[in-house]
Amino acid sequence: TYEVKLGGQVRKGLDRQGGPQMEWIPEQTIIGMAYDSLVPGYDTNTVNTLRLWSAGASKDFDLRVFNEGDFVRAVENKIFSENISKVLYPNDNTPQGRELRLKQQYFFVACSLYDIFRFFSFKHDDLRLFPEKTAIQLNDTHPAVAVAELMRIFVDDKHLPWELSWDLTQKSLGYTNHTLLSEALERWPVDLFRRWLPRHLEIIFEINHRFLEEIQVRFPHDGARLQRLSLIEEGEEKRVRMAHLATLGSHAVNGVAALHSQLLKKEVLKDFYELWPERFSN
Repeated sequence: TYEVKLGGQVRKGLDRQGGPQMEWIPEQTIIGMAYDSLVPGYDTNTVNTLRLWSAGASKDFDLRVFNEGDFVRAVENKIFSENISKVLYPNDNTPQGRELRLKQQYFFVACSLYDIFRFFSFKHDDLRLFPEKTAIQLNDTHPAVAVAELMRIFVDDKHLPWELSWDLTQKSLGYTNHTLLSEALERWPVDLFRRWLPRHLEIIFEINHRFLEEIQVRFPHDGARLQRLSLIEEGEEKRVRMAHLATLGSHAVNGVAALHSQLLKKEVLKDFYELWPERFSN
């Protein structure tokens, strides 16, 4: 089982060397429990493990609230937590649905990454080996928050420098784009991110700031390109562009068919392809 944080605030402190250290103080904590399904290969002696996650409450029942007569609120935490893994990809046409889907995506990513680090630590102490021993594939944008979560683990939990953390993150992640329609690419409202993943939003802003500084050097006086490449979509409601985040945070990008991959280069991710054609394959 792993503890997954949600909401709350970020507190700035100092590490042992006197440098800045960020601490995420969550509003809620959910327990992720692993369930393994064994998948035997055909005509071989190989059996692989498909690990799935179930969400549960860190506190199932509030006796004090129950004794006050509020029976529904007494089990509210249990219902809230278990809803996260009840239905995969809940309908996001409503604010509640969008909120649930973001929490769900982060929950599965967090549990999986904690598990990956646990397996890695069995054999290795040097985090610089992480990309050599670990390959993480982002299957469309649904797990794209893994870019920010991996950075949070390296920077906040493992206390690595930003530059090294970013290098390890990019080398560990690959991204498969499934969606050519721009309106179908996930774009999360910044306010929703701030409400439930405040530390991740800070990290995304920092990634974006450093990235756009690089673009300004390579393409001076090209404001339109900056706007197109930014991880944040400006407008009446600012949004985080998850396909941009996944592309920027990965060392390899591909489509699901040869034609699809070509269209990524020519249309959907054209600006990124112009920056790093070597990252794109099929």
